Amino acid sequence: MKKMSMTAQILVATVLGVILGIVFGERMQSVRLVGDIFLRLIQMNIVLLVLGHVVEAVGSINPRSLGRLGIKTFTIFITSSLCAASWGVLMGTVFQPGSGTMLGDMAGSEVVSATVMSVTDTILGFISPNILGSMAQGTIVHVILFGILFGIAAGAVAAKQEDRRFLDLVTLFNKTIIKLVSGIMKIAPLGICALLASTVGKLGIGIIIPLAKYLAVYGMATLIFLIAWLVLVSIRCGVSFPRLVRNVSGISMMALATTSSAVTLPTTLRDSEEKIGISRRLCQFVLPLGMSLNCNGAAMHMAITIITISQIYGVQYGPGQIVYIIVLATMSSMANAVVPGAGLVSLSIVIPAMGLPLESIALFASVDWFVGMLRTILNVDADVFTAMLLSKKEGELDKRVFYGQTILEPA
Repeated sequence: MKKMSMTAQILVATVLGVILGIVFGERMQSVRLVGDIFLRLIQMNIVLLVLGHVVEAVGSINPRSLGRLGIKTFTIFITSSLCAASWGVLMGTVFQPGSGTMLGDMAGSEVVSATVMSVTDTILGFISPNILGSMAQGTIVHVILFGILFGIAAGAVAAKQEDRRFLDLVTLFNKTIIKLVSGIMKIAPLGICALLASTVGKLGIGIIIPLAKYLAVYGMATLIFLIAWLVLVSIRCGVSFPRLVRNVSGISMMALATTSSAVTLPTTLRDSEEKIGISRRLCQFVLPLGMSLNCNGAAMHMAITIITISQIYGVQYGPGQIVYIIVLATMSSMANAVVPGAGLVSLSIVIPAMGLPLESIALFASVDWFVGMLRTILNVDADVFTAMLLSKKEGELDKRVFYGQTILEPA
């Protein structure tokens, strides 16, 4: 009998978790521990996984290539995130998800004054004063920046001394971490089932109804944006649209089920190389960076949520403020935490900045899990699409692998 694939197992676990939550309700809270253990087992490796891959990737790139590749990578990151935030604002403005809802009677609540973070504070927020402290706190942006600088230094030393022993040790370390994470992922279906069962059991399926319009608009916005990405990549890379959808399905399913870019990263790294045909060099450079710095889903989520809350409270913004929302959502998404539930933390930064009550965030806490599914799938898929575009440009996209004509051996 053919063994069920991990994607199929996760799909079954997702459906089963929802059913168990509906049937047994609050009693499913007892299994939450299983899901939390799974997430923590994954998360305890993430800092080392990201740091190791960035150091290896940057240290192995010629300094001239690093400058050119880095500019191209960050240009796509910023452009796509700005487009995602703009699309979120447009969809929220056109479909008015916050108007006429049952939450509209809160419009008389006091609205706090806007507090805008200075450009200086924003820039300094990306630089760690203590990298060990940042690693302990799981601040991925700080870890990535340190990894880039450390990788440049390690590559320079290796080139000057003609000694790659340190970088070879980093490579071996990365393989060990991947092996550890791959072992943990074997319990993914069980952990995901437990998380969904406890979440649905606590909130109840009816919790979606009051915010159904918000979820529908955000879901539609995400779907259209994903289709636009797929069309763009299939045309620019000269590959089949249906085959592209098929090849990213495993990554998308993992992102959808776990609601975490960090938890999905091992799957993204593996499938991008072994199913899509992106070179290992670009996978290891672009994907860990994109996990934190290319959050299309987070940018769209923050933008559309700001618009929705402003409609609930009867707040109107002018053109200048709309532009600020787009930039604010994009900047905040670049520092977005890569764990489930991080969306609410990000909202606590952007909501007061736009003159909206901080307590309004609680309105969306009950559906954060469902929103997180949409947010994460766009975050992760956009990273893969960025890597594909760069692979095509660099001549490192293996179409034989993409079409299943060559099977790569796992690293």
